[in-house]
Amino acid sequence: MITKRIIPCLDVRNGRVVKGVNFEGLNDVSSPVELADFYSKCGADELVFYDITASSDGRKLFTDILTETASKVFIPLTVGGGINTVEDFDRVLKCGADKVSVNSGAIRNPGLIEQAAKLYGDQCVVISADVKRVDGVFRVFAKGGRENTGLEAVEWIKRCVGNGAGEVVLNSIDTDGVKKGFDLEMLQKVCDAVSVPVIASGGAGCIDDFVTLFKTVPKVDAGLAASIFHFGEVSIKDLKQRLKAENIPVRT
Repeated sequence: MITKRIIPCLDVRNGRVVKGVNFEGLNDVSSPVELADFYSKCGADELVFYDITASSDGRKLFTDILTETASKVFIPLTVGGGINTVEDFDRVLKCGADKVSVNSGAIRNPGLIEQAAKLYGDQCVVISADVKRVDGVFRVFAKGGRENTGLEAVEWIKRCVGNGAGEVVLNSIDTDGVKKGFDLEMLQKVCDAVSVPVIASGGAGCIDDFVTLFKTVPKVDAGLAASIFHFGEVSIKDLKQRLKAENIPVRT
């Protein structure tokens, strides 16, 4: 049986890890290099590293902090933010990333995923979708959750996977930072629509939320969280022990 992955997320702005609620009200947390090193030693299966204002600021993802982070981390590292061209993929991979996450760049240029998958392989290309309910419909948002694209989320994600995305990070804006559980309805719809790994993001508040996630939506491959790990509310060790006790397969 495939083990479920536990993935801390580092949202980085101006070289610091930050965290907010519903993508707003960002507060400073820590140094990304120190935090990544900590998680690597604490049993995290992977890390996701987002430069959260690169797209909205219209600039490229910074590389100095990324290179330093990658040199300290010996688990898979997914990096996103300001990824708009295959050259951006190349630059981030050369800095030490294992996978590249694209969101706004793919919305602007839907051919980007296919181009990158052909150059670097499907396993390197991650579609990150920031999704929010608008009048009862799942809509894709761009620029760090600031801009409603009007795209229906499930169809958009299916299209991206069809073009070569090898993994999906589904970020629910509705549940982000609220700590009342993952968006199970949204996750189920996406898992039913694609055959690649789906990572649940947004809403984790306690260990029980991960248990509920993996038992309710067994097709989900991984649970991603930020603040509960950053602020020591949940330790990865304790989380994995509980998941194992619930017969949910994890790497220990």
